[in-house]
Amino acid sequence: MRNLLAVFLGLALLGQTVTHGAFADEKIAEKNPDKLDPFWRNAVVYFMMTDRFANGDAGNDQTFNRQNDGAVLRNFMGGDIKGITDKINEGYFDALGVNAIWMTPLNEQVHGFWDEEWGRSYSFHGYWPKDWSRLDPSYGTEAEMQAMIEAAHKHGIRILADVVINHTGPKTPDDVAWPESWIRTTPICQWYDYANNVQCALAASLTDIRTETKTDVELPDFLVEKWRAEGRLEIELAELDSFFKRTGFVRAPQYYIIKWLTDWVREYGIDGFRVDTAKHIEASIWQDLKTEAVLAFEDWKKANPGTLPDDREFYMVGEVFEFGVDGFRYAVKGERTYDYGDKKVDFFDFGFDALINMGFATHAAGSMEDIFSTYSRELNGGPLDGVGILNYVVSHDDAHPYDKGRDAPFETALKLMLAPGAVQIYYGDEIARDLTIEGTIGDATLRSFMDWSSLEDPMKQALLRHWQKLGQFRKAHMSVGAGTHVKLQDSPYVFSRKLDENGVADRVLVGLEMTAGEKHVSVFGLFEDGTLLEDYYSGQTVEVDAGAITIDTEYTVLLLGEAR
Repeated sequence: MRNLLAVFLGLALLGQTVTHGAFADEKIAEKNPDKLDPFWRNAVVYFMMTDRFANGDAGNDQTFNRQNDGAVLRNFMGGDIKGITDKINEGYFDALGVNAIWMTPLNEQVHGFWDEEWGRSYSFHGYWPKDWSRLDPSYGTEAEMQAMIEAAHKHGIRILADVVINHTGPKTPDDVAWPESWIRTTPICQWYDYANNVQCALAASLTDIRTETKTDVELPDFLVEKWRAEGRLEIELAELDSFFKRTGFVRAPQYYIIKWLTDWVREYGIDGFRVDTAKHIEASIWQDLKTEAVLAFEDWKKANPGTLPDDREFYMVGEVFEFGVDGFRYAVKGERTYDYGDKKVDFFDFGFDALINMGFATHAAGSMEDIFSTYSRELNGGPLDGVGILNYVVSHDDAHPYDKGRDAPFETALKLMLAPGAVQIYYGDEIARDLTIEGTIGDATLRSFMDWSSLEDPMKQALLRHWQKLGQFRKAHMSVGAGTHVKLQDSPYVFSRKLDENGVADRVLVGLEMTAGEKHVSVFGLFEDGTLLEDYYSGQTVEVDAGAITIDTEYTVLLLGEAR
């Protein structure tokens, strides 16, 4: 990218901000049972580790006597729900164009530590559940969760809960083991066939739920006694009786957990699920979870009319590790299935609206045109037509992020935020949070606390504004992620995206590596003469004349969409 750094740095020094208003998602497409709502196919999802984003209440930092004696970045550090709510109310996510927030699981975690090969670790990450029916007090209270969801909805932002059915947390010095009727500790998964992915433990610290169980199983004694001590045993048991009577499910571990996970949807209006370790469970269970979640969401909407700005359906995106676009790793090229070796599964047939695209961090090493054209073919008329993907460059447990050294953060943002499909911003991508923390082992280096003080640096300010402009553009125009990509010119690189679906017509024109200063740019017949176009990068509005626009900006990026 020629001269991008100097141009972007000028953004910070000029102090410009993005304040564009009307968004394409105000006009909702009619329901099409064959295609996922383009809102979700274009979404900007912000993902943070709850414990690592913002500390809104220091009073909940030391619950359950958890100590600060873990390995580097493997202790609780104080991030909580209130901190997230504060950032929602400050407009931080609005400025980034975010329309969905996904945070790591909020369920009560094991209280103690686990000594792993890389050192002592606590359950700050949220993936070692102890009690699915209660919120972990280190993250806050249910009242604070309700306040967060209400604040998000007022800002037009959806909340995605991260859900775990595959495993429990481990036995620790402060936590008893789950009974053998619920979990297995062996064999450890070997990955080479279906059984060795599904009926196995991912690790010694991830005791596997026996999700194949088809008979009644009693609640664990420790959980019954825990509820009794908390004064809620009779309520919990009565609710379980009602759930199993209504659904007809056997009292198997997976169905207890489905009940607990969907309770918060029904009570607080959670808008969707991000499903953890989806390929390690029998796929039919995910359909049962989706069915119950949809019912719970509809019950909440009936009880809370007018709370949401629209009537979008419950959304579910899955983590199928090593599934990706264009036959990435265990995805079957030309299909949308995952190949276990001896069995193929189409997770989109089992309740999933979208899958996380584990391939983007690898594909991002290629050229933008290679990425954009390939993804457009896959998503428009290809094997992934009408379903969703969620692209990312960094995640919490992917050992191979793109640009781990943050050497090209401006270009990285362009590749991700302009790619077809929905996008996931991992907390701190927008300010190039350091991913190479000294003394860490394994995924811990990806999980440092959000460094808000770094925003005092003009370069960080410039980078943040760059992400904001791209996010605002995507939020305003669903064609960016959900439309069809067409390259119009090689140099400077110019392309269009078009979306024409169920009464929604949207199109954009993007120019990259443009000349700073005055630009005379053809619109390639995309817009009629007299059309007013907004450049979401400079904030200027121009009129199409004789099939072109003339605009004078200091930037090398041009993001054009019809002014609204």
